Amino acid sequence: MSTHPHDRIDALTHAVDAERIAALTCALVAEPSVNPGGTEEEAVAVLAQACRDAGFDVALSEAAPGRPNLIATVNGDTDGPGLMFLGHSDVVPPGPGWTADPFVPRRDGDLIIGRGTSDMKGGIAAVVEAMILIGRAVDEGMPVSGPVRLVVTVDEEEHGVGVRHLVQNPPPGEYVGCIVAEPTRLDVVRGCRGASYFTVEVTGRAAHSGRPSDGASAIDAAAKVIGVIGDDQRRMAADPDPLLGYGTWNVGTIEGGQGISVVAPTCTMGVDRRLMPGEDVAEIGEALAAEVRAAGIDGDGIAVSVTPTMYLPGFATAEDHPLVAASAQAIRDAGAATTVGGWSAACDGGWTSTALGIPTVVLGPGDINGQAHQPDESVPLSELVTAARTYVRAALTLL
Repeated sequence: MSTHPHDRIDALTHAVDAERIAALTCALVAEPSVNPGGTEEEAVAVLAQACRDAGFDVALSEAAPGRPNLIATVNGDTDGPGLMFLGHSDVVPPGPGWTADPFVPRRDGDLIIGRGTSDMKGGIAAVVEAMILIGRAVDEGMPVSGPVRLVVTVDEEEHGVGVRHLVQNPPPGEYVGCIVAEPTRLDVVRGCRGASYFTVEVTGRAAHSGRPSDGASAIDAAAKVIGVIGDDQRRMAADPDPLLGYGTWNVGTIEGGQGISVVAPTCTMGVDRRLMPGEDVAEIGEALAAEVRAAGIDGDGIAVSVTPTMYLPGFATAEDHPLVAASAQAIRDAGAATTVGGWSAACDGGWTSTALGIPTVVLGPGDINGQAHQPDESVPLSELVTAARTYVRAALTLL
């Protein structure tokens, strides 16, 4: 191998083993790790063994009983800043429409098909392959300033138990950046909106439907609350951010009433609010409650409460940050086209950026819109290979 660093990096990227990536992707898909359900443990065990077999240092930490986060490390040759890769081990339920068992991975030409291939077990497998080659570079004497760590959390698809545990128990050391291997089709995402959930409970007064004026309908009041939410949505849409657009509301669930012949005494809504960087979930809930009061919905037998139940912050990394530039150049050097921009989805990278203070980008194989959470979810193996090559280049450039 040439002694020139660029030549050595080229040689390492050409050593990416496509079938090793495919084998680990398929092994992870075969362990369902469906959430909700808290079933990540077996998939994490498969990943932990693969990392141990590769010579990584592996630590497991239970975020909840039977729900372990994983941290796998390739150590550099100094105690300088390292690089973090971030992923999650859970997948959403398969849902209808599959043409075969979603947890029996199958190949169709370049495609690997199965639940989690795109979101995001394929991306995790690509990181593991990259870390194998980075470890080889360290063994061969290439100077690497600090550790390369793969952090895989549980419960990303639901309430973020895993990443909250990570924030409370962060891996040691400083980091030049965090690359979240979520599916971006190898575009560099330097900013993401966050997410939050609210439960809106409306209580009214029951009465016989023959005399509805004797009661106070919680369902009617809930409809007015939805109108207030729509007004706020239009206000935000009128002033979009150039990178991330604007916050959005979605009333995802609604349940209420006692019976057809009864004025509804209760109604409960589950509401999603996508967050812009810096927005505070408690302030948003308080503002919605204030808007409901200002609209005159509260009172006369009606009470409305707004309670946040989940929070994932948004973030934005500066376009000229070295992590952004190195990531984009690594993709191009790996032979793929890329763009740099924002993402409407949310991910655990919001916590690494805001709570841990680590500059963060999202960059991974697969398609968040066309494949993730879809029947017959798939990822091209060629894209996994390019991702692994990109991760090697980015890590060795930054470190």
